[in-house]
Amino acid sequence: MSFTEILFYVFSAVLVVSALGVITARNPVYSALWLVFAFFNSAIIWMLLEAEFLAIILILVYVGAVMVLFLFVVMMLDIKVEELRAGFTRYAWLGLPIALLVIGEIGSVVWVKSQDDKALGLSSVASPAAYAADYSNTKALGQLLYTEYLYPLQLAASILLIAIVAAIVLTMRKRSGQKVQDIGAQISVKAKDRVRIVKVAAVQPETGNTVEGQS
Repeated sequence: MSFTEILFYVFSAVLVVSALGVITARNPVYSALWLVFAFFNSAIIWMLLEAEFLAIILILVYVGAVMVLFLFVVMMLDIKVEELRAGFTRYAWLGLPIALLVIGEIGSVVWVKSQDDKALGLSSVASPAAYAADYSNTKALGQLLYTEYLYPLQLAASILLIAIVAAIVLTMRKRSGQKVQDIGAQISVKAKDRVRIVKVAAVQPETGNTVEGQS
């Protein structure tokens, strides 16, 4: 077993432990931190596969942006974890059989695969060959995305754009008592509508006499 394989198994084991921590943590913030740790281990595995661009993107996008957003949402919503746990047992009768079914399916696939290397139409994949020092993972990925996978890439971008527009539209619905700006009224306003000159009676502190004035 090579040193690279040892690193792979070590970080894979840590990744599995961190994934279990995500679903078993009692505090949502701790669960998000476990997920950050899982992303870091996944990025290291990508590095072992010489996919440096994907590893960096995983850290910059998910850890640096998405997870920070998750933490802000969790902290701002102030979720009552006790209330959520109170109704958890109501769905245990449905969740337990589904979990056992998924575990059984995964176990059956692993067992059938171990009996026959070509079972299920899946053949063993050899370890990827090492690339030269001047190989650019980013360049190779860009060539694939904008040649063979150009249409799926544009379709995914269109779906994401629709999702962003839909999220903005949902947040811009009318609410009662909400104060909004009227840009047209602000632009067409005149000085007489904003400034008013009134006459007030001023009292001299020395004599107490009333003096008419303007302000």
